[in-house]
Amino acid sequence: MKTPRRSRAREIAIQALYRLDMNPGSTPSDVERFIVARLGHPGLAEFAQGLVAGVQERRAELDTLLDGRAEQWRVARMPATDRAILRLATFEILHGDVPGPVAANEAIELAKRYGTADSSRFVAGVLGRLLADRAAAAPAH
Repeated sequence: MKTPRRSRAREIAIQALYRLDMNPGSTPSDVERFIVARLGHPGLAEFAQGLVAGVQERRAELDTLLDGRAEQWRVARMPATDRAILRLATFEILHGDVPGPVAANEAIELAKRYGTADSSRFVAGVLGRLLADRAAAAPAH
């Protein structure tokens, strides 16, 4: 069952991104230890580490995209959990190996689990706008 395992890796990646947001002095080895301790499976740990590294490397790009789609919200003012979920989902939509709607659905489920009562609707709205903008910009076949 590939999906639940990758879902678990995404969950740990969100936790690692949250930790990095709250503790900016964390080192890459701190993040690696955190991920490996929670996932155990080398392939899943590598997948989660790749997600975290990708989000961190492209954070400015991701935040700019999110700022443009989160009505009346700046990324810096979002709850840290929502911010981590949105950054990860946006990274996966732009650079991941899963279809955009799959990444968005995973993010909505994570928001239901880790966010506030309003988080899943907020995440769905922002990612829905991102997916719609990407679809509108895609060349017609």
